Amino acid sequence: MATSQTQIAQQVVESILAQKLAPGDRLGEQELAALFGVSRTMVREALMQLQARGFVEVRTRKGWYVVEPSFEQAQDAFSARRIIEAGILRDAGKPLQSAMRQLRQHIEREKQAIDEADPATRAFLLADFHVCLAESLGQKLLVDVLRDLTARTTLAATLYQSKHDAAESCAEHAAIVRALEKGDRALAEKRMLEHIGNVEHALDAVPAKTGPGERLRRTLAPLAAPAPAPATAPAKKATRRP
Repeated sequence: MATSQTQIAQQVVESILAQKLAPGDRLGEQELAALFGVSRTMVREALMQLQARGFVEVRTRKGWYVVEPSFEQAQDAFSARRIIEAGILRDAGKPLQSAMRQLRQHIEREKQAIDEADPATRAFLLADFHVCLAESLGQKLLVDVLRDLTARTTLAATLYQSKHDAAESCAEHAAIVRALEKGDRALAEKRMLEHIGNVEHALDAVPAKTGPGERLRRTLAPLAAPAPAPATAPAKKATRRP
């Protein structure tokens, strides 16, 4: 199947979510055209899509670059996520078992990526949890919005050297899911707001110095599908972390 400009744009966003593309990385039209086997015109159309979504910028006589969000722009993105994700959980009710199963499986994949020290898959899954949550709770119209907002905060976390540990994020995701399993919407919302606040507060207001971008062939390679989680016995009552 021929690659479209939308697919190219989506691959760039997924590489941002996986932290394989960093703020300030250059996106060469010719390199992208060769990588995807398409014309430079199609690549330019994809980059213009990404520019409209706020992910790339064109620099005069230099080309296309991944944006470097200001600290204020990062704060705006986190604020928007709080509004949307808290609203999703506030209206969630008690999710269907199929939704809970999907969320539990996602948590297991996060843990697996952390245990295997797979940084790209780990970063992608931790960000994708929020997209998975919206999708599993039936908020189809918010999935793309939340994916873009999560990618924006991922850029911020990369640029401003977030000190929030991956294992902490996974544990906080699990706490949100446990609250949903109990049908406690208020607690799920509280846990989500705490989680987003923890990630935001871990940012350093002084941006990190970014070096030249990695080669596009490596950074834009699709993520390998994680191995399915092994079948487990019925879950025991979860113990809270200290």
